[in-house]
Amino acid sequence: MGYLSQADHEVVSNAVQQAELGTSGEIVPVIADRSDGYTDVVLVWAAAAAFTAMSVFAAFPEFFLTKLDLLRGGWVHEWSFGEVLAWAVGLGLVKFAAVWALLSWDALKFLFVPGPVKRQRVFERAVRHFKVGAEGRTKGKTGVLIYLSMREHRAEIVADDSITDLVPAEVWGEAMADMLAEVKRGRVAEGIAAGVRDVGKVLGQHFPRGADDENELPDRLIEV
Repeated sequence: MGYLSQADHEVVSNAVQQAELGTSGEIVPVIADRSDGYTDVVLVWAAAAAFTAMSVFAAFPEFFLTKLDLLRGGWVHEWSFGEVLAWAVGLGLVKFAAVWALLSWDALKFLFVPGPVKRQRVFERAVRHFKVGAEGRTKGKTGVLIYLSMREHRAEIVADDSITDLVPAEVWGEAMADMLAEVKRGRVAEGIAAGVRDVGKVLGQHFPRGADDENELPDRLIEV
């Protein structure tokens, strides 16, 4: 993936260490290239293009058949129902293959994925990573995952139940805004670090660090 250098990783790790000095909470930052392959979305677009092409052919068969006659040297041909059907299906298959090939190109694919679909897939992937890497892995169940998905240009913050019981989801809005503002400028590591600091401040208010507090999760950025 190669979004961040070793120096960038150190920027985020230092931010995590500093943020956790004032809280018993554990912060796990994760960066991903994408949250899904969106093969199903590509399939829908390709099928829609194929259906549209066949529908237009069926609505205006003479237009297409006249063009085919020209390709045959201009001789008029009496097209049978089977031949017309074969050309309609063939046109649909060509359209399907062409759209599938075009949308296999990432730069184009992500333009055609609807925003709500991206949002849902990013959230689902964030929750999946949280369940694997942070949920219930601290004594006080005070883990927070900060998830950034680059291709979708979206981020999520997922926390253990003991945190969500005290901290409304809207409170994380400032952390999200600060993080994405830096990421949009191309300062990805600084953006994640800003989000970590904001999350640390919130955790410090509700879960201050105790004298016997131990560091239970690695203070590092995870790239997936």
